Amino acid sequence: MEFKTKIQDKTWSPILESEIAKNWSKDQIYEFKEQSSKEVFVIDTPPPYPSGRPWHIGAVAHYSQIDMIARTSRMMGYNVHFPIGIDRNGLPVEIYTEKKHKLKLHRTPRSEFIELCKNALNDLEQEMIEIMKNIGMSGNFKDYYRTDSENYRQLTQRTFIDLWKKGLIYEANRPNNYCKGCRTTIADAEVSYQEIPTKLVHVKFKVKEMDTYIEIATTRPELLFSCQLIIVNPDDDRYKKYHNMHVILPLFSREVKIMPHSSAKPEFGTGVVMICSYGDYTDLLLFRELGLEEILSIDTEGKMSNAAGKYAKLKVEEARANIIQDLESKQLLVKQEVIMHRTPICERSRTPLEIIPMKEFYLKQMDYIPIMRKLANELIFHPEEHRQILLNWIDAIKYDWPISRRRYYATEIPIWYCKSCHTPAIPKPGKYYRPWIDPAPFDKCEKCGEKEFEGDTRTFDTWMDSSISPLFISNYGVNERLFNKTYPNSIRPQGKDIIRTWLYYTILRCHYLTNKSPFNHVWIMGYGVDAKGERMSKSKGNVIDPQPILNRYGADTFRLWSASESSLGSDFRCSDSKINGIQKSMTKLWNISRFVSSFPQPNNAELNPTDEWILAKLSKLVEECLTGYRNYNFFIPSNKIREFTWNLFAAHYIEMAKGRAYDFNNKIKQEAAWYTLHQCLQTILQLQAPITPFMTDYIWTKLYSNTSIHLELFPKNIWKNTGIEKTSELIEFNSKIWNIKKTSGKSLRDPIDIAIPLSLDPFKKDLQKMHNIS
Repeated sequence: MEFKTKIQDKTWSPILESEIAKNWSKDQIYEFKEQSSKEVFVIDTPPPYPSGRPWHIGAVAHYSQIDMIARTSRMMGYNVHFPIGIDRNGLPVEIYTEKKHKLKLHRTPRSEFIELCKNALNDLEQEMIEIMKNIGMSGNFKDYYRTDSENYRQLTQRTFIDLWKKGLIYEANRPNNYCKGCRTTIADAEVSYQEIPTKLVHVKFKVKEMDTYIEIATTRPELLFSCQLIIVNPDDDRYKKYHNMHVILPLFSREVKIMPHSSAKPEFGTGVVMICSYGDYTDLLLFRELGLEEILSIDTEGKMSNAAGKYAKLKVEEARANIIQDLESKQLLVKQEVIMHRTPICERSRTPLEIIPMKEFYLKQMDYIPIMRKLANELIFHPEEHRQILLNWIDAIKYDWPISRRRYYATEIPIWYCKSCHTPAIPKPGKYYRPWIDPAPFDKCEKCGEKEFEGDTRTFDTWMDSSISPLFISNYGVNERLFNKTYPNSIRPQGKDIIRTWLYYTILRCHYLTNKSPFNHVWIMGYGVDAKGERMSKSKGNVIDPQPILNRYGADTFRLWSASESSLGSDFRCSDSKINGIQKSMTKLWNISRFVSSFPQPNNAELNPTDEWILAKLSKLVEECLTGYRNYNFFIPSNKIREFTWNLFAAHYIEMAKGRAYDFNNKIKQEAAWYTLHQCLQTILQLQAPITPFMTDYIWTKLYSNTSIHLELFPKNIWKNTGIEKTSELIEFNSKIWNIKKTSGKSLRDPIDIAIPLSLDPFKKDLQKMHNIS
């Protein structure tokens, strides 16, 4: 009998991946079956934002692992709903449009700017969709959604109307984070902090009641005119004599009280602090606590207000420079020093923020904090340690969520105002409304009977859209039967950088509307970092384009690298050399498959001790992999499979079983070797299928079935724990002989005269053939 391999190609070619993907699509093997009686598994897939090229390698690795969640769940027997979406709302698309067309939002007619935004991301979106398909994502691309579509925005407006009716929305004029670059209010969750070199200016303040000066160090001298209080720490002996006295503001000659307060830090600057409206959050808190009268200091264009006197209408930086110069000319400037100052900046534009009083809509959250903590503790986190990020954020919340923005390309706030009495009018849900241009859907004002209305021009914070993704993919308000079947969603996969935004706001909003958590599990992946360990970002210029890597190595190698690089939740280093190294594992599996494919596959066999030993180890592998898969931690199965395949199955079992596999003089023992080889390969393919879907499916359909491996369930742990305790001794004995032959210049086929330990007697005949022991 001649042994002929069923896998003809000597090497695996990534070119095959596109053909395999076409077969998946043609056979619809990943289709979510709404009428199926199987238990449903729903993934609240994060809709990525096409913000420019390239879509970096860390993000693509993230989405390849989200696909592993879907494939894992199918092989666990679930009917998987795996929607795909693209996030196209809000500030990033506006900024991209401004750069692309070299214009400014506030200098462009709104209709024209919106039309430009609609199409600005189309090419980037298609590239992103193609990359998703190229990496083997098994989601619903046929009906993928966009967050700027009318049906998505209609749902955002509907949920706002529902919350309005529940009394959870209100409008107020309050100080808010304001980005002068984006020219809009932003929420605390969108604030980042950056250490920026800043001048600390030491200024002399005349004490009214004494013929002396007090020195104050400030990073915001341009806000001198809006100072309403001077504070010192109650325990700071240097300033106890000044308690309840007054200073005269330099350059502005206004009296301000000196007051003891624990917010003053004796170790910073001179220990004396001026409280202005508004330099920072300390100012804001003290203005509220002490009922101080605010002075508007900076307008929405980032210029000084009229209250600044001769510095009015100057940009902040210009006013600061002029005031420092004037202080120096009046001999009120003691010194200047440069310090690294923790500065709040806009998360998107990276512009330093101001705190400006503005009229905005708010969603109540402060009274809801205890419930949010309870919900956060009830969710199942993968990994567990990332739960604390959410809890820390919940504990840090100090204000209700400002949800209105002064931008164009976002979901409009569905409110009209009576032109006579200015009473807000809320429409019925079910349509997509554009109050800035659409006529009011009312005949008259319910309060005064006026027939004319004026539409609100503001839009929602983009997280108002993003936070309803579980409702949208479950057909909330559209298909009640499907909603009840798919909500709460099973799992929310996402990055740790948006725990305080997307995760928090989703739980808040969805629970308000449904009285349920929007999902049961939360899966958090770490950051992709460069060779220096720094997080990849376009602004740093350290992003790696994944497309050339996918072209060179293929999706399976990329996915295996992604899974095996670090444990779930940990940051992972991205480099071409690491991915190149992983390719050896793919080559090993291919070579093993070609070897095993040359032998027939018996239905059963009378196993010998060597077969029982490797199948016992295989059983242990199944157990370990399923533990990893149940926790959606693909680091565990990817490395366990590699360790078993490379270090046990290929290095030891195959070499020990080869003699029997080719021995036609003993059919029983030969078929036992064939049976075991195929059992091991089948199981390895099934266990690795969620991670490397292309190669495993190709080999599976060549050797074992006419249907895809992705329609199979995970293998079960069915083999007895026989001989497993001999593993270390077997490995040690084989390694010893290989080393002896190597050091003595012999080939591995050369005979050797060595005693086999009595404890390895059950494996004696296989070891004799393997090593040619005389």
